[in-house]
Amino acid sequence: MAATDFLKLDTTHFDAEEILVRDSVAAWVSKEFMPRLQEHVRQDGSFPMELVPQMAELGMFGANLEGYGCAGMNNVAYGLLMQELERGDSGLRSFASVQGSLCMYPIHAYGSEEQKQRWLPGMAAGELIGCFGLTEPDFGSFVTGMRARAERKGDHWVLNGTKRWITNGSIAHLAIIWATTEEGVRGFVVETDSDGFESRDIKGKFSLRASVTSELFLQDVKVPEANRLPDAAGFRGPLSCLTQARYGISWGALGAAMACYEEALDYAKEREVQGGPLATKQLVQEKLVFMLTEITKGQLLSLQLGRLKDRGEMHPTMVSMAKRNNVDIALRIAREARDILGANGIVDDYQAMRHMLNLETVRTYEGTHDIHTLIIGEHITGMRAL
Repeated sequence: MAATDFLKLDTTHFDAEEILVRDSVAAWVSKEFMPRLQEHVRQDGSFPMELVPQMAELGMFGANLEGYGCAGMNNVAYGLLMQELERGDSGLRSFASVQGSLCMYPIHAYGSEEQKQRWLPGMAAGELIGCFGLTEPDFGSFVTGMRARAERKGDHWVLNGTKRWITNGSIAHLAIIWATTEEGVRGFVVETDSDGFESRDIKGKFSLRASVTSELFLQDVKVPEANRLPDAAGFRGPLSCLTQARYGISWGALGAAMACYEEALDYAKEREVQGGPLATKQLVQEKLVFMLTEITKGQLLSLQLGRLKDRGEMHPTMVSMAKRNNVDIALRIAREARDILGANGIVDDYQAMRHMLNLETVRTYEGTHDIHTLIIGEHITGMRAL
């Protein structure tokens, strides 16, 4: 199915390469991912790892990074990639987003040349999987409360702490761990087979069921100095990674919204109610118009953000606005779509309920809706809210 494009952005705002990326990923999601999705959703926290080599071949890992086997896409093409992955499922987009924006990006941005050569080609090829260890059990968006500690011991560091809600945690070969040191916050590449490193999957999730979510335990884990990211000092490091991921989320949420809108539209046209298609009812048309309008506004927001990012003019608060808005409208669209589907909307033969539950998580992670509200509010007023 062609992407929802009410304002004809394909012919006025996207170039041929960007459309090729979008359409290639859309076709792959439909052919390879969707037929496998239901079995993983019905399980509790599994991801179709057999698809990782195909994802790598299509350049999905570190797609907007240059060199080291990465695709080097511009940021709009990367955004469209994220859109199509999440049109499939938030868990699919999360896998690629964590690998690229949260794990490959810090090595690319803050690592030494030796570190880049050592890890990035294998990650781009899907041979090394990464996870991002920032969030802790007692501190989510309040990263300044981080308790994980790293202590220097000669030519190595000793890490202790717990990280929670970590995507890919138990299937990762590498963990980007952020910890407090005597010099402030520092980033480390921790190999997950290190002594004292343990991961446990979080079970019983209603949301992101086709995704591995874990808790990480580090007890006296020895990490060589060669694994410390030399240019990652202070909170700028982890927060810049979150900015990269949030940018992709702003596009991804639109993909989920499109899937819900398109399913609801098709259903309303075919469903006979009181002598005619459901789509002839005024209130149903109002819901569909709301969905399409909000998707279109979100497309324009993320598109402008992507162009600014490519020009080096994007500010993190702009990303906060796009993430906040697009996830919020996607969740509202999923709920409206479920409503149009009626009782059919609660079974997994349809997408709306799955996307709705996933988006509840997406609204929370990478900075909650309220946190992004306060970030923008402080930026435009110059005053921190009390």
